[in-house]
Amino acid sequence: MALREIVSIPDAVLRRKAQKVTRFDGDLQNLIDEMIETMRAAPGVGLAAPQVAVSQRVIVVEYGNDEDEDAPLRLYAVVNPEITRFSPETEEGTEGCLSIPGFLGDVERSLGVVVKGLNRHGQPFKIKADGWLARIFQHEIDHLNGVLFTDRATRVWKSEDEPRQAVPAD
Repeated sequence: MALREIVSIPDAVLRRKAQKVTRFDGDLQNLIDEMIETMRAAPGVGLAAPQVAVSQRVIVVEYGNDEDEDAPLRLYAVVNPEITRFSPETEEGTEGCLSIPGFLGDVERSLGVVVKGLNRHGQPFKIKADGWLARIFQHEIDHLNGVLFTDRATRVWKSEDEPRQAVPAD
């Protein structure tokens, strides 16, 4: 396995709508494995294929349980993910992105989502996600649509700034 390079803004692949996956072959399996390895090495909690310069609808997410910090991390590889339900309750939270290094932003997101998609072998499944896991899924699926967290942020700042010094969002 190899680490893939994470592309940064202003790379055009980050602004394109990613293509639906139709072939579940060795190339897709390799992409998923390398995305997982790249996400972990970054380190991050999620990664979308456009972030490694592949315009396909694939995300990987690895996150634990909001209520139990000692619970093992859960790994999700989702092909052609789609959010089918957003909870009406929202919350503003701070987000960063591996493709926008050095910046953070406050983003309003739904507290819960239902995500449907295919696993790495093409079998359909659904995930009900709440809290930070829901936020991660929304962030990663946004990448597949060419949307960055800075597009949704009410405020963006350099991560090393103290106190938070706002910079203009995209």
